[in-house]
Amino acid sequence: MQIPENFKEIVASKKGFISDMDGVIYHGNRLLDGVHEFVDWLKRENKEFLFLTNSSERSPKELSQKLQRLGLSVSEDHFYSSAMATASFLQSQCPGGSAYVIGEPGLVYALYEAGISMNDYNPDYVVVGETRSYNFEKIEHAVKLVLNGAKLIGTNPDLTGPSENGIIPACKALASPIEIATGKSAYFIGKPNPLMMRHAMKKLGCHRAETMIIGDRMDTDIIAGIQTEVDTLLVLSGVTALEDVDSFSYRPQFIVNGVGDLCR
Repeated sequence: MQIPENFKEIVASKKGFISDMDGVIYHGNRLLDGVHEFVDWLKRENKEFLFLTNSSERSPKELSQKLQRLGLSVSEDHFYSSAMATASFLQSQCPGGSAYVIGEPGLVYALYEAGISMNDYNPDYVVVGETRSYNFEKIEHAVKLVLNGAKLIGTNPDLTGPSENGIIPACKALASPIEIATGKSAYFIGKPNPLMMRHAMKKLGCHRAETMIIGDRMDTDIIAGIQTEVDTLLVLSGVTALEDVDSFSYRPQFIVNGVGDLCR
């Protein structure tokens, strides 16, 4: 483990925390150990905090309600998703544009909120997010639209994600057949894309020197923090195991078992 003697002092000095959700706060519908204590500590110490998730399935309201069902009270303004970042990007690139979406209601809602309409005939974009209603018909239609000129967008570059039942395919795995069939590379918005991190930092309202990012993935959370020059903390409660860390050419500043270790 990578916990220096002054770890508590470093954590206490931070004004803002950006935390991943899947693998850090919960697995599916199971809250992880120490999360109650961590959220209580954030509130008690008046820390600014933002749950930054690469998952595009749920809206901030749904994420807030999910945590409420798991016993945590966190208001909607503490959430920012790859769906919201994707919607913001499309709004800036093509105001009033349209998209064919392979994804869940949280993604569709974010796009509607940004003025992007749904279009399965001649859209400006094909947008792929996490979904459990993925099928060959949707892949086939997306391939046709991309070959006809639609730009391919992925909400995040995660190949896999954690669940209660183990590792499951994530956005990049779902977008890959479309990329291979069309020869077109998707542009992925979520972590570690600095675009999403810049949005998060603005929403958090803290300078990077005052901020720490917490995540369970070396290839998204930790590299995102390194690229935006904020302190990085890897938790071993999700995708990345301790023995995996040495396979990367960069390292987190801190490694702990779970978020409960920040306030114990």
